Amino acid sequence: MEKKIPFSFIVVIGLMLFALFFGAGNLIFPTMLGQSAGTNFWQANIGFLITGVGLPTLGVIALGFSGKDDLQSLASRVHPVFGLIFTTVLYLAIGPLFAIPRTGNVSFEIGVKPFLSADWYTTAAAIFSIIFFGITCFFSLNPARIVDIVGKVLTPIKLTFISVLVIVGLLYPIGGFQAPTEKYMTHALFNGFQEGYLTMDALAAFVFGIIVINAIRERGATSRKQIVTVCLKAACIAALILSVLYVALSYISASSVQAFGYLENGGHILARMSSYYFGTSGGIFLGLMITIACLTTSVGLITSCASYFHKLLPRFSYKKLVVGLCLFSAVIANIGLNELITISVPVLTIIYPLAIVLMFLTFCHSLFKGERLVYQGSMLLVFIISLADGLKATPFHLAALDHFLESYLPMYTIGLGWILPAIIGAVGGYVISIIRKDSSLVNS
Repeated sequence: MEKKIPFSFIVVIGLMLFALFFGAGNLIFPTMLGQSAGTNFWQANIGFLITGVGLPTLGVIALGFSGKDDLQSLASRVHPVFGLIFTTVLYLAIGPLFAIPRTGNVSFEIGVKPFLSADWYTTAAAIFSIIFFGITCFFSLNPARIVDIVGKVLTPIKLTFISVLVIVGLLYPIGGFQAPTEKYMTHALFNGFQEGYLTMDALAAFVFGIIVINAIRERGATSRKQIVTVCLKAACIAALILSVLYVALSYISASSVQAFGYLENGGHILARMSSYYFGTSGGIFLGLMITIACLTTSVGLITSCASYFHKLLPRFSYKKLVVGLCLFSAVIANIGLNELITISVPVLTIIYPLAIVLMFLTFCHSLFKGERLVYQGSMLLVFIISLADGLKATPFHLAALDHFLESYLPMYTIGLGWILPAIIGAVGGYVISIIRKDSSLVNS
């Protein structure tokens, strides 16, 4: 008989999942979107919520639904080599190359930098990085306690800080909505959809989903049905909190243009809004809020990445990998927020569609009886299109191919050109698999 999972535990898991997701990018990107979208606020937010909330929720549920123990096993349904490469690239993207350094970088840029003169930026950034990732390292060295540490301790602190700003901002808007920037004058929904990529949460969902599933199993769940049910409930709790906060932050920032003008990034907007509402104490308040938010995400990512790379390279112990990842991230964090975002965009544009398609194929796995050719056909065509799309933001831009795809591939100009190829590849793979089976029957 299955052990009943208490609802109080599901709530803790949901809060933990929210805290793991809600880090640096989840504060700065919806804030920037609000300013940029202006009067097109709602359309842009719907798009952002699809990729920033809907897809991460599906990712966690998909991992539980698949019955697999990790992302590599799931991605290996395409091919074992693909499973290894895709999983490694994903862990590097949401780990030491982009997402983990960004947690420290954003904390410094918003919580410390405004109080310093320009002469001290470099030195202070280095010192702050060492302290921030030292704390991350301390919490990450004991992964067995991550549910208690993140779900019961850090999350309530984080929610308290963020809620104060949100409530005050909603009760006392800074001003009226202004006209959208050029990017959001047309296709606001689709631009918001792509903006959600930058949170990296749909990618992180495959990683954080493992933490959730392991915690559920340790609580006594044994069947896949029970694991999926608990995953669904916990993911919905996290999704509800994320949605409310995203819309609220975006709404407040949309009302700020009249007073502040259009600012460089979401971090600057948050700093100005906090000072507007809370005066000189606003910077300290915001710094604490950002640091707690980023710290929870950093702990989750370091823990997950160290566990994966220990499994991949067992001669390196988990603890050594934690220390190594923290040191590496501390160095990369000093590159600068805008630079990190710029570098990450092409990579995310390439791998995000692959992650999305893998999610949907996982839910449809039984419909096509798990035929590998379905996975391979769909993922191959998606990779070709997403690669061309991602290279647009690099010196390796293939102008001729890009022009051809803009002319003949539906939705390519709005960043969704991979959808039709994904369907064609899946259908084509299924048809080929049927033909192969019929041929083998005839020959036998």
